[in-house]
Amino acid sequence: MKRHIPNLITLLNVLCGCIATVFAVANVLEMAALFVCLGIFFDFLDGLAARLLHVKSELGVQLDSLADMITSGLVPGIVMFQLLNMSELGGWNMTAKVSLAGNADVSFLPFFGFLITLASAYRLAKFNIDENQATSFIGLPTPANALLIISLPLILLYQNNDMLNTIILDQWFLIGLTLLSGYLLNSRIELFALKFENWNFKDNALRYIFIIISFVLLITMRFLGIPLIVIFYVLGSLVQNLNAENK
Repeated sequence: MKRHIPNLITLLNVLCGCIATVFAVANVLEMAALFVCLGIFFDFLDGLAARLLHVKSELGVQLDSLADMITSGLVPGIVMFQLLNMSELGGWNMTAKVSLAGNADVSFLPFFGFLITLASAYRLAKFNIDENQATSFIGLPTPANALLIISLPLILLYQNNDMLNTIILDQWFLIGLTLLSGYLLNSRIELFALKFENWNFKDNALRYIFIIISFVLLITMRFLGIPLIVIFYVLGSLVQNLNAENK
């Protein structure tokens, strides 16, 4: 029975991804973000359960990637689609410009957001056949990228900052972020994983510092802290890699 527990938790991630997809398509992005976060929580929990119960399996690996494809691949693509659509309309919560009814005025720019979904699919496929990502990641993990993308509508809704709103709803910013997202997902940058083999501070200094800074940023900057955390994650990993090369 216990061998099924991690897979059942992974299926909860799938369910959260499905619900998030429905909300994202309906342009209820705060609820989509909530279920993405729940899905990512279950994504963390299934791996922890598999390690604690010693029931890792190839089925679990494949199922985990399929779940991530929905929660952390498809949903961020839809969110970027909606943001690009809003950027063309010039505001939040307006009637969608894209129509599937043969409207001659259809804009195809919002579909560019699905580059994130394509890049996520490619990254997850590579991850499944890469044996060098047991203790670290090569490229930005899809859950981290998903958090980066879904933070944007939350900043729009809850930060109440006109300058941030203008930046986020700028087409060129969104296009650039989509391209950067696709690059980071499939880059060769080695990024540290939050997996503790022991609790020694010396061996896990960067992980402890990252967790502390993340809490501080979330408390002081709320949703704006999420993209800053992702930036710190990438920069911290680059610094760690340079220090390792110089030793």
